[in-house]
Amino acid sequence: MPPAVRFGVNYTPSVGWFHHWLDFDLDSVRADLDAIAALGLDHIRVFPLWPYFQPNRTLIRPRAVEQLVALADAAAERGLDVNVDGLQGHLSSFDFLPAWTRTWHRRNLFTDPDVVAGQAAYLRTLAAALADRPGFIGMTVGNEVNQFAAGPHPDPDRITADEAERWLVRMLAACAEGAPDRLHLHASYDAAWYQDDQPFTPGHSARLGDVTAVHSWVFNGTAQRHGRASVPGEHHAAYLVELSKAWADAPHRPVWLQEVGAPAPLVPPEHAAAFAGATITHALDCPDLWGITWWCSYDVAHDLADFPPLEYGLGLFTNDRKPKDIARVLAEAARDTGRAPAPRTTALVVPGDPALRSRCAPGGPVFDAFFRLVADGARPTTVLDTRADDKDHLAVRGITDVVTPGQVLPTPHGDTGS
Repeated sequence: MPPAVRFGVNYTPSVGWFHHWLDFDLDSVRADLDAIAALGLDHIRVFPLWPYFQPNRTLIRPRAVEQLVALADAAAERGLDVNVDGLQGHLSSFDFLPAWTRTWHRRNLFTDPDVVAGQAAYLRTLAAALADRPGFIGMTVGNEVNQFAAGPHPDPDRITADEAERWLVRMLAACAEGAPDRLHLHASYDAAWYQDDQPFTPGHSARLGDVTAVHSWVFNGTAQRHGRASVPGEHHAAYLVELSKAWADAPHRPVWLQEVGAPAPLVPPEHAAAFAGATITHALDCPDLWGITWWCSYDVAHDLADFPPLEYGLGLFTNDRKPKDIARVLAEAARDTGRAPAPRTTALVVPGDPALRSRCAPGGPVFDAFFRLVADGARPTTVLDTRADDKDHLAVRGITDVVTPGQVLPTPHGDTGS
């Protein structure tokens, strides 16, 4: 019997958002964690802000590291394990990069040898500080760091796919040096799966690190095209989980739905609980799911300025720690261990060339074909075009039927298909 799917939440503090590190109040953190633990969740994902922890390339603040360890210990006291994101990086539309990488000290985040050495030292230090804590899950290299490497970021540090891979291998090795035998991974936003010129590729996500992370947000065009209660809207997270498996070398590599939320106004607050329930139900029908970590714990306080409007209402709890209906949905899911899902026997062929990955994005033929199959009652997964005839690969994944988008969707006049 496979292990039960883990349920957790991305920890956004109720007071001060992630700026709470500047005025760290362990009692406030404990109260936050009490409410989270009361839902029956088993882990949190934590975000030290990189410039606050490493304000100079050779200064990793000992007091900040001690506060991170104190937070992890407080979580453990409440039965909550902790995953730590190192390089923040980018959160809720704001960039948090240390001054030693910007303006007069502008250096490429991914290729400059001094910057890379500083990043590795930072990740190694955080991992080592937590390595002996039994509730420490491991490190995530950073939160959606791929957004710094290409448009639509207004000032990207452009790199090649090979350079992205070298950087990821170096960062993951630093995490493992600090905390051997823990689960270490990296996390990209969905441009890695959908954007043709994004240097962080699907193969990087599905092959590097101990688990594949996917971040599912329906404001990427899914909800705008199809609506919140549509098949694509409610199954988008499951789609990303299954899409990731096409590129994985290990046939049963675990996949972590590390971020998923209900963004207003595309998902109005009164419909957030229903959206969460449907999203979770469909994600749980994906074999090899490691866990679901909802975004996020607490609403952003309205006295904090300049956030996009949707960020103020994404929490399971209000700022005064009152649970919303969506919190009860997570609590019910965490209580129901459920059954292991059967293998998905129908595989949709996807192009293995990263330059064609936009075919998998909302509006693309792979995306549309996948959801046509779902609407027709199938439980599809995906397979690369280079593996579609590999009987051994298909057999070990339990795939018995392989279809192309052209077999599912009408082919537009003049289009020869993928």
